[in-house]
Amino acid sequence: MLNYNLAVSDADDADVLSALVAEGDELDALVRTVDDWSLPTPAAGWTVAHQIAHLAWSDANVLSALRAPEAFGAELARAEAEGGGYADKAAAEGAAKPRPVLLEEWRAGRTELAAALRATPWDHAFPWYMSQVTPALMVPLRLMETWAHGQDVFDAVGVAHRPTDRLQHVASLGVLGRALSFAAVGLPEPAEPFRVELSALDGRTWVWGPETAAQRIQGDAMDFCLCVTRRRPWSETALTATGEDARKWLEVARVFL
Repeated sequence: MLNYNLAVSDADDADVLSALVAEGDELDALVRTVDDWSLPTPAAGWTVAHQIAHLAWSDANVLSALRAPEAFGAELARAEAEGGGYADKAAAEGAAKPRPVLLEEWRAGRTELAAALRATPWDHAFPWYMSQVTPALMVPLRLMETWAHGQDVFDAVGVAHRPTDRLQHVASLGVLGRALSFAAVGLPEPAEPFRVELSALDGRTWVWGPETAAQRIQGDAMDFCLCVTRRRPWSETALTATGEDARKWLEVARVFL
């Protein structure tokens, strides 16, 4: 089991669950004002409808894995059989639904999922794709994915995606995902420690790693989150990297496989 190499704390954190709900609410407020869900988004072949369908489908899969892990095995088998087109096919199927139906499906699903995660022990393990996860990991993962696919929608409709403190949870996954980033391109994780310093909206600096680390990444938190969710290449951000390993990390950074 890979567990995504993201060693999050098993301590219950109500703040991240509230952040997940708030992130969904913000995207909901945007998409309900968009009449044409056939608008293309930056993801090749995906419209606004595809993005919402993907989120609804993912939420439903988490619920299935959480409540019926043995039955979820059929979904895992389907993913293995369909390979790279698995998520695209599911998104296309959902996007074909009428806009009001899809919107209500997504709303109901994310509300149900939040309640289920809130009622589950934070350290309860359940199956996921190529991994085993807990609510302690799944909640920030759902927040990250909601934010990232939401960014695609914001880009599609030409509306600025306002940064919030919720980005700290996304950034934390990005920092924790360093080993995953290198492994995804067949490289070992560098042994040298890293320092990450990100400027938040309110003027604070979010910091990870020892102050004496030679490998350093600095810049805006929004830029870092865009980079690690692969919504922007490093070259299109104002992030700075000191050290060869730090530069390589930003080139391959990701928080999912």
